[in-house]
Amino acid sequence: MAEENSRGKKTIPPYMKAISGSLGGIVEASCLQPIDVIKTRLQLDRAGAYKGIVHCGSTIVNNEGVRALWKGLTPFATHLTLKYALRMGSNAVFQTAFKDSETGKLSPQGRLMAGFGAGVLEALVIVTPFEVVKIRLQQQRGLSPELLRYKGPVHCARMIVREEGILGLWAGASPTVMRNGTNQAAMFTAKNAFDTILWKKHEGDGKVLHPWQSMISGFLAGTAGPMCTGPFDVVKTRLMAQSKSVGELKYRGMFHAIATIHAEEGLRALWKGLIPRLMRIPPGQAIMWAVADQITGFYERTYLTNAPL
Repeated sequence: MAEENSRGKKTIPPYMKAISGSLGGIVEASCLQPIDVIKTRLQLDRAGAYKGIVHCGSTIVNNEGVRALWKGLTPFATHLTLKYALRMGSNAVFQTAFKDSETGKLSPQGRLMAGFGAGVLEALVIVTPFEVVKIRLQQQRGLSPELLRYKGPVHCARMIVREEGILGLWAGASPTVMRNGTNQAAMFTAKNAFDTILWKKHEGDGKVLHPWQSMISGFLAGTAGPMCTGPFDVVKTRLMAQSKSVGELKYRGMFHAIATIHAEEGLRALWKGLIPRLMRIPPGQAIMWAVADQITGFYERTYLTNAPL
């Protein structure tokens, strides 16, 4: 059941945080996949074929059908579910490790380090290989399945491993680590701060936030990361999309990709897809936290305290 910290106070165990995150990830993926497809297409658009978010979405629907907006949903939903389970669970473990052994309190620096550690772990274990498959599927255009290079997520993964080696599934790992580590450090810290400032909620106090309160805190916490990590996300997408099987690679690594994109397309190109990222990540965090807070809040109130809702 509940774990105890160094001062004997019961806390929510990491496995409950992991469960809450995974369920939140399923709901988020189902709602927001179309925005992620549009973001990926915009980031891969070197020739300026798309005039903006609406034009990109309408072009996909007109040329490939409505279902194309949910391309890559299976790996995306699976990866979100596993990612949030690992993120929430590992962050809880890291937070416990960084708490002061005497007071049992977690400092702001400790919260940042715990979030960064959770982001790095999820990037290496789950995010990179799943996003490589998702992006390869999303960049395919056309309606005829027989003309598509990859027939599905499993087929895509197998082809990458066969043609590029197992490390092909970890293309773009460096910018992914930087993006996710920075994102989670900011997100966990901001979510805690907004819960405290807006709703006077402190972990362990037994107070269960209403879903709309969790959504506001989650939305606000999810806005800072994309602004700071835009270049890492663009570079990650470009590195993951290129295949060794079709010839010489355009980008040789993270720093080479940043320099090449800047030289060929300008500084603003490093923030391509920022608007759809802001359309997807903050709402995604709002949805995920609305689900996760209800689960952990119920557990906290049922097993840790007798505080009213």
